[in-house]
Amino acid sequence: MSTSILYMGDDDLGGAASYLAGVLTHHGLAFEHVPSDRSVPFDDLSGRRCLILSDYPARHFGKAGMSALVEQVIAGCGLLMIGGWESFSGAERQYTGSPIADVLPVELVDGDDRVNSAQPVLIDKVADHPIVDGLPWHRPPCVGGYNRFTARRDAQTILQLRHVAVERADDGYAFKQGATSPLLVTGQRGAGRVAALATDVAPHWVGGFVDWGDQRVDAAGPDAEPVQVGEWYARFFANLVAWVAGDL
Repeated sequence: MSTSILYMGDDDLGGAASYLAGVLTHHGLAFEHVPSDRSVPFDDLSGRRCLILSDYPARHFGKAGMSALVEQVIAGCGLLMIGGWESFSGAERQYTGSPIADVLPVELVDGDDRVNSAQPVLIDKVADHPIVDGLPWHRPPCVGGYNRFTARRDAQTILQLRHVAVERADDGYAFKQGATSPLLVTGQRGAGRVAALATDVAPHWVGGFVDWGDQRVDAAGPDAEPVQVGEWYARFFANLVAWVAGDL
């Protein structure tokens, strides 16, 4: 029998997918992984409680596959899209105007939505939610890149990103707060929970977020390369997946 979580994308378990695979395994969340270069049979989408799309090419679905995924969400399966060059609009309008975009809690940009930043992009908590409860957001981590989108009216923005401009001053450094953009948006589509996370789970976009925590976590998924990450990073992503799956 298939596991309830289907994780699609982030290349393979020898590369970027090792991060989320390690976190899920560390927190006791069983999953199946589909590499970025492989399509998913329609029947593999049924009977799941959570579908994760992370840097997974939209072309692997086709119109019928996307419709099958949407049907599962409406029937009660959770859907999480994580940022990347092949998520949301991405480099080539991957999901723009698609049936999957219609069930996301965000409006996609009609064009390239990728933002890369050499200076800090800090994470601000803007709403209470089970996904973010108990984590020290007063010590915010930063990311290096993300996809731009806007929250739908019926959705809730839990976390936002804030650019910080840093300049050298005579007595040290000068910091100036800049523009904000949604990072984590949640919602409901039919009986299914949906969530959009603008940044990636793995380097490079995840930036310093991957090391967020006072303690280090050694994590390795089945057949995946082992990774070492921050404890709060690991807890956040475990909470995120658990909530989308209906377990939190």
